Amino acid sequence: MGIKSSSKRFPSAAEDVTASARCIVSPQTLSDTYRLAYSDHAFMMRDELRPVRLQLELMKPELVQQEHGIEATMVVFGGTRVPDPETAQQNLEKAERDAKREPLNPLLARRVEICRQILTKSSYYEEARKLSRIVTEHCLHDDDCDLVVITGGGPGIMEAANRGAHEAGGKSIGFNIVLPHEQKPNQYISPELNFQFHYFAIRKMHFLMRARALVAFPGGFGTLDELFETLTLIQTKKIKPVPVLLFGEEFWARAIDFGFLMTEGVIDPEDLEIFTYVETAEEAWQFIHEFYKNNHNKG
Repeated sequence: MGIKSSSKRFPSAAEDVTASARCIVSPQTLSDTYRLAYSDHAFMMRDELRPVRLQLELMKPELVQQEHGIEATMVVFGGTRVPDPETAQQNLEKAERDAKREPLNPLLARRVEICRQILTKSSYYEEARKLSRIVTEHCLHDDDCDLVVITGGGPGIMEAANRGAHEAGGKSIGFNIVLPHEQKPNQYISPELNFQFHYFAIRKMHFLMRARALVAFPGGFGTLDELFETLTLIQTKKIKPVPVLLFGEEFWARAIDFGFLMTEGVIDPEDLEIFTYVETAEEAWQFIHEFYKNNHNKG
């Protein structure tokens, strides 16, 4: 007599939800307490269930990336307010028209200056786009490279990086975060690799779990937060060193006086070796390529 083996000995969660829906309607089965705990939305949203939601937010992106064979990433951080050059030019022209209509309005005059500053930074949009295209094209045709571009999934520099990977014919990842104001993922993220987070901490953890390189373009509080998280983890040896590239030395030297921190004794001189300034996509890719070539040879 043959006995067929089966790896499935219990009903799946989905099957039990379906079976539960076939129950006889009564005051007892209509009670919220009768619902299966994992299908009870109100229960899952309770404050006491925060540890469970944290775990789910950690597991979902991890499992999906495993299923898609994502093993190594190049993380791109940068400002949401840095658009492509054409859009930046249009924004400046509109601001100038508005200011011309109300020449005594200081807010409009300030807006013109901001738009001019953003226009000068719009070149970084093109560099982020170019770098992602270079990396993706290289890794699509080189068995020794498996880098996938990952961003915060928003506009600006993040859009540029996802766009470059998309134009090269490759996949890219977006880690969006729920914010009080309306926001949406950019159109260049691979839909099957587009995630949404509630917890900043879990999102930042996922950024670094597969990171083999991190590139930071000019940005605001969010970019600084993500950058310093990485620098701290490398400094304290919580993660292995990876190339940390800061695009635009002039911007970063003014934004963060690392030399001052060193002379004040709050960081060591060798901490300045954790990151490197770069100016072009080609320079950034060359640094990443040489970093792993040299480390591979050492091994």
